Amino acid sequence: MKKSARVCGLFLALLAIVACTPGRPPVPAAATATPRTALKVALDWVPNTNHTGIFVAKQQGWYDAEGLDVTILPYAEGNSPDVQVAAGKADFGIATEQAVVLARAAGRSVTSVAAIIQKNTSAFVTLKESGLDRPSKLQGTRYAGFGSPFEEPVIEAVLKCDGAPDGKVQNITTNVFGFDALVAKQADFVWIFQGWEGVQARRKDIQLNAMSPLDYCVPNYYSPVLVTGDQVLKDKPDAVRRFMSATSRGFQLATSDPDQAADLLMQAAPSGSFPDTELVKASATWLAPKYAEGRTRWGEQDLQVWTDYPKFMLKSGGVKDARGAPVPGDLEYGAMFTNEYLPK
Repeated sequence: MKKSARVCGLFLALLAIVACTPGRPPVPAAATATPRTALKVALDWVPNTNHTGIFVAKQQGWYDAEGLDVTILPYAEGNSPDVQVAAGKADFGIATEQAVVLARAAGRSVTSVAAIIQKNTSAFVTLKESGLDRPSKLQGTRYAGFGSPFEEPVIEAVLKCDGAPDGKVQNITTNVFGFDALVAKQADFVWIFQGWEGVQARRKDIQLNAMSPLDYCVPNYYSPVLVTGDQVLKDKPDAVRRFMSATSRGFQLATSDPDQAADLLMQAAPSGSFPDTELVKASATWLAPKYAEGRTRWGEQDLQVWTDYPKFMLKSGGVKDARGAPVPGDLEYGAMFTNEYLPK
């Protein structure tokens, strides 16, 4: 046997990674590597601390370690993540429980695979100096809305729960966003996320009255949630599990070390996303105990939450089927979410 053939046999037996046939060059190792699974994630807004775990997992290389090539899609106004997921344009998206209920009622295959935060952290806020410190005092005042079909039903329920006669307000449009509309005297109250705009207001020394819907007859609902399409669950179940494993690690770090997680978020997000780095740090600290509050693992969802709030939505008559008609009865609540793909 020729010497070159003996050498080739040894390489094949011990390494099994090169082709060493005499007269042919070795095959580069990269050519035999297993290709990574490509996944796209659609954001619901510009990068913020609700997205921390995803950006952390990306920055730390945890998706790469799971054999995934994850692309985080920029927020696209007018193209909501649940719609992108249902249309197959994204594999995952950041949405809300409301969005999932509306999607499934209309026949779109969207399923929540994780609750990013366990309890709703939104609140109606007014300026402290306004004296509007109870929901019942908001009757007839100006509310700066953002176009959701369930703003007014929630507002009405909250106001009536506190004793307002009919819970009606003036739903207006302003040219500034969030609590800035209050400061500009364009609105009397707005609806904000306390983990971002509430922190931002405190940093600007703007004193607010905050009224959580959960304290006034509105059931808890998950906002935000991580959603995927039923076809993705069918075609790529292993990739979904690997994605959820890495994402869970990201939110675990956001829980245990919010300062480091905030740094990683800012490093991973597009340049210019966070002009106020201290706001990111303060928001990350505020949210850290909220991600898995009351749970033994991040992301876990409860059937009660996926029943009580959808029933509240149905009662308002705003949940429509594929023909645009109000859904008359119950929905299949257990089909709207799954905990199956969370790490054990």
